[in-house]
Amino acid sequence: MVTQHFSSALSAPAVPAVYPMAKPGYGKRSAPGQQPRTRDDFASLPTRERYVAGFVDHLPDGAAMSIKQLAKQLPLYGQQAVSTALNALSVAGHLRRVRCAVGAGDETRWAFRTFWSRTARDNEWWNTYLATEDASRNAHAAPTAPSPPASAPNAPARAAAPQQRTAPEPTSPAPATTPATPSARTVPPTAPTAAPSPAYLALAELGRRDVRLTLSADDCAALEAQAAQWFARGVNADYLIAALTAGLPAQVDCPPRFVRRRLTDKIPPQLPTTRDTSASAPSSAGRILVECTDCGRPGLPEALPDGLCRPCRTAHSAVGRPSPDPTEIAAVKAHMANLRDLLKAP
Repeated sequence: MVTQHFSSALSAPAVPAVYPMAKPGYGKRSAPGQQPRTRDDFASLPTRERYVAGFVDHLPDGAAMSIKQLAKQLPLYGQQAVSTALNALSVAGHLRRVRCAVGAGDETRWAFRTFWSRTARDNEWWNTYLATEDASRNAHAAPTAPSPPASAPNAPARAAAPQQRTAPEPTSPAPATTPATPSARTVPPTAPTAAPSPAYLALAELGRRDVRLTLSADDCAALEAQAAQWFARGVNADYLIAALTAGLPAQVDCPPRFVRRRLTDKIPPQLPTTRDTSASAPSSAGRILVECTDCGRPGLPEALPDGLCRPCRTAHSAVGRPSPDPTEIAAVKAHMANLRDLLKAP
């Protein structure tokens, strides 16, 4: 017996046997706790949104969820219509587009996913679920310290080996020393001179860059400690020379005193010590950001209610306003026609 279905909504097209799948870690992700699939799913949605939702609901996890790919499989609507339908489904609480960082170190990249729920959820549920998903990712990405190997409780203690006596090795007789002749004189070795420090070389280079800052060897040695403080704060020789030679007066009477004053006044700020990023790597790798379903702008789940940013949410609210009553439209048209007749009257 055939039962006629009187619903005016379009039935969702069947999912093709070979549907494009996204890369591993991307694409569609089904949210937990969904109600069983029924014939009346998405009955409260408009025709177009119900058509798109029925198709997306039957897609397997990992399927490609780009607007271009969906529009290829939906013959009745183009990319703009599919994009508008996805915005409406996001406001209705059926999907959230997110991005999360995967990888570690310099190889971190963004993975884009679309969480789908057949059952409509509110913003509070989505925020809680995404926070739970974020926490679980961080827990899996946290490095576990290797546990020390447990010692066997019943292992017998190794007996100490008796110390063996070995015959002493025969010592070679000391070589006979020849008496030194009066003519042979021993010359004491000269200590190697230490290489000049980068601070000393930078000060010595000032006179070559600008003759007004020519320093002697004693002047460079006296100012070396102050210049070394600059290098300790992370600057190089070029930075130091440029800072000392910039904006010189027409005449410098005492170059050592002038350089000493500039070394004190223009010393760069102390940079904070570099933090160890190994501990914070798991949290950054597992962080989930919600994307605006319309424009793709990322943000925290709390900052994008309904899965839309503020400008897109305002535009969607303006588009979703109810159309005026047909009787009001007829009254306006009649009023305008009456005004035209009055203008035509002599």
